[in-house]
Amino acid sequence: MAEETVKIPQATSKRLPLYYRFLQNFANSGKKRVSSSELSEAMKIDAATIRRDFSHFGALGRKGYGYDVDYLVSFFRKTLDQDEATDVALIGVGSLGHAFMKYNFHKNLNTRIVIAFDPKAPHEGNVVSDIPVYHPDMIEEKLTELGIDLVILTVPSRAAQQVTDRLAEVGVKGILNFTTIRLTVPPSIRVHTIDLSVELQSLIYFIKNDVKDSHL
Repeated sequence: MAEETVKIPQATSKRLPLYYRFLQNFANSGKKRVSSSELSEAMKIDAATIRRDFSHFGALGRKGYGYDVDYLVSFFRKTLDQDEATDVALIGVGSLGHAFMKYNFHKNLNTRIVIAFDPKAPHEGNVVSDIPVYHPDMIEEKLTELGIDLVILTVPSRAAQQVTDRLAEVGVKGILNFTTIRLTVPPSIRVHTIDLSVELQSLIYFIKNDVKDSHL
């Protein structure tokens, strides 16, 4: 009988890169073991949540000892495929796109933007922040040539769905969407949408409600 794959909750999956980052910090500082309480203090996440997240992966720690830092770093590196480089394409080189190109995930050596597309770029391409930038007419050819599965989308909202349809045609598997549009995609594509205006409005709401509650 085939071994059943354990389904990890989405909220837990989103915290995995954070665990990896903070555990790397502990390892770099020479720490050999860490408790869920110490992780909780560093990450500002409830210790019970950390223990519950870790429990989805089996016995990662020992009662009375805590967690072996080097082991957890190795475990999450493998879980997150950090030993395998991931090439990313950027579509839309406006203000946000330029910021991405300048940053280019310098703290994560396994992820990098290797190509970008923008209507102002020539078809033959030019170079911005050491990254080749081509006209969007070249999307299908270049993504296929480079075998890129992951795209960051920072185009104007009016163009987002049209570009997404083209990405689906070339077999892109993941889109990090910074437009305000909720994209329609086939089941083969995973979309994570980050709407900065919505995040800001949510923060304002929580701040105002915290202030209001403090006066009750």
